[in-house]
Amino acid sequence: MSVPVGPGDEAPYPLPSNRAWQERWIEAVLATEGANVPRAALENIAPFIVRPKALVTRAGSGGGLRLRPDLIAQVSTDSGLMLVLEVRMHGAGGVVWPANERISTAWHSVAHLSGTQGRTLASVRPWRRISMDGEERSFAALESAAPSRKWLADNIEWAANELRNRDGARSHNLLEELALHGQQEPGMFVPQYHRLDAPAAEHGDGYWGWMAVRGNNRTMRRQELFGITSAQVLTGVPFATLGQYHKPGVAVNPHYWLGALSRKLNDEYQEAARSGAADPMAPALRARQVAEVQAHLVIGCPTPERLYSIVQGSNRRDHVHPPLEFAPNDRARALGRNVLGAYAAAGVLDTGLADVLAGTAPIAALPEALSRLDQDSLAFRLPELPEHSVSTLRDARSMLLLAELFPGDGSGSKAKRELIRHALSEVAPGSLQLTDINRRARAWSALTSQSYPYPWNPRVAEIFQRDARKGFELSGRPLTELLKAADTDDAAFEELVTFRAAHWLAAFDLIDADRGSLAGQIDEEGGTKSNRVRRSVKNVLNALRHNRIMAVGLLRELAAAMDAGDRAPRRILPTGEPEPESDPANHAWFNRAFPKATGGQSHQRSTPPPEDTAEPVLETDAQAVARLTKAVEALVRDLADSSKDISACLRELAARAKDAGIDCALSESKADELVLSVSKTLGGLRLVPETLTGLSQPD
Repeated sequence: MSVPVGPGDEAPYPLPSNRAWQERWIEAVLATEGANVPRAALENIAPFIVRPKALVTRAGSGGGLRLRPDLIAQVSTDSGLMLVLEVRMHGAGGVVWPANERISTAWHSVAHLSGTQGRTLASVRPWRRISMDGEERSFAALESAAPSRKWLADNIEWAANELRNRDGARSHNLLEELALHGQQEPGMFVPQYHRLDAPAAEHGDGYWGWMAVRGNNRTMRRQELFGITSAQVLTGVPFATLGQYHKPGVAVNPHYWLGALSRKLNDEYQEAARSGAADPMAPALRARQVAEVQAHLVIGCPTPERLYSIVQGSNRRDHVHPPLEFAPNDRARALGRNVLGAYAAAGVLDTGLADVLAGTAPIAALPEALSRLDQDSLAFRLPELPEHSVSTLRDARSMLLLAELFPGDGSGSKAKRELIRHALSEVAPGSLQLTDINRRARAWSALTSQSYPYPWNPRVAEIFQRDARKGFELSGRPLTELLKAADTDDAAFEELVTFRAAHWLAAFDLIDADRGSLAGQIDEEGGTKSNRVRRSVKNVLNALRHNRIMAVGLLRELAAAMDAGDRAPRRILPTGEPEPESDPANHAWFNRAFPKATGGQSHQRSTPPPEDTAEPVLETDAQAVARLTKAVEALVRDLADSSKDISACLRELAARAKDAGIDCALSESKADELVLSVSKTLGGLRLVPETLTGLSQPD
């Protein structure tokens, strides 16, 4: 492979500046108005800064060095402000951020009370230290704790792997784009101190890293081109990677290892230029276009206690108008957190409660967070008990989330309605469309699922009508009271069905947001054919309403299963009692016990038939008219829901096929089959409007 050599190309990989200029640059940053970044964090990133002399200017005649004003910018997000410095950075710099919201569902959430189901994301908090005046204060940096260097490195590698796993929906190959064309957009990086709780035999007591708030994928792929990883950038690069094969272990000092890496790559690049032939996949050639990149460094924040939410908010515009590579749950959670961050920044939501609702603080902290607040101002209150069950805490968190995402007419609601409109780029509250309501519902559902072992499809919450734009006024009744009264109290039963049932059923895998095609549904019950049925979540909820006794029994059993460590729920008898020694409840059983509803929303208590049935009571014509009218209403509602689902599914199918490079998403025969089916259906419906109108007119 021929290597073009131009002016300055003999050594494309920059070496760290000398220590004196690194120190001058650090002093210039610290002298900047509004900068409150820790010195130790700047010392960590200084070796990566390319030509720091070009970033500073002298303040007046004989004055000290200051940063060039044109390189400093104040960035505003819905959660607050931050001060950002534009630099040229060595392409090996930056660290993949495990807290990236695109991979939020990959981690076991601290909002889940039960035992750990997988790898846990370390809690992130502000970096606090004693200042020169003896007072503890927060700085523009983050801090987290890790039990060991290995645990920390493994978590960084895990995050990078999760990003790779989500890269399939990208419409281009990012690695090749960087190798061929370089990086066009700057990344944003925030300093974070990773404290080691067990530092004995470790390198010091922790590691500073500049985490990629924006540009995680670019950071990971750049480092792949260099032949290193983010975990190594943070915790140490093996000497062997630097070409020093005789040395065991790792080099931790970035000034040393970055210089060694650049010298090695420059030597290899020069050798390739001299010989005129080289391995085209060699890092020295592949990484040339990203030898140095533009970067934005967070160096200040007027409210450092909110820095974590602020820097996350800087990347959330992508979630409002989402790229396809964001999974639905990650996207919906980010939207919800954006709203909560905006509330906290405006002072209309307590920051401690906001952290619990956002899933960044443990759900066990919910009672304490609520106890500090004015109880009359809360949309939902926990009962005064020494301890709360898992189901009670999950329910309280979910209802509080619902109240924040659908504010009603209570105190502070007007301000919240304006804030949520801005955070989600919505139209005026009175003009909200069903798509806006569904987006809020998905955010509620996705954040609620953090309190459960596994996330579900947030579309299960797309059950509200346009009147949800007015918000919800919750009864405030605790879960235990609702469950106890549901078999006789219509309001309690309806509240459980409307605001709890879909999430609970999805959490225990009894329903999906959409069962999908009948052929694609799995067989259940030992390989026998399950009771396959395509139905909307609204239809599922109507089926619960039609069989109230069993529905109440099932909801009570699901709550009991949560409180018993999320065990498998038992099947329910027609009497509403759990079936002893039965197989666990599953999709097939649920569809048999609660068949697809075709009637209205009856709240009447259903009773099992007596053992000795008397002669059946004949239905009068008037009763039949009432029954059939409800049936027609339900069928028309289901038809409308299905038509919306089909349109949405077709749009997503087309977009996914395009991004996957698939020319034809459907075969010609499959398309013809579906078109014929739709045509027959439309033909059968052709006379329905006329018939409905005729039924409203006298003979």
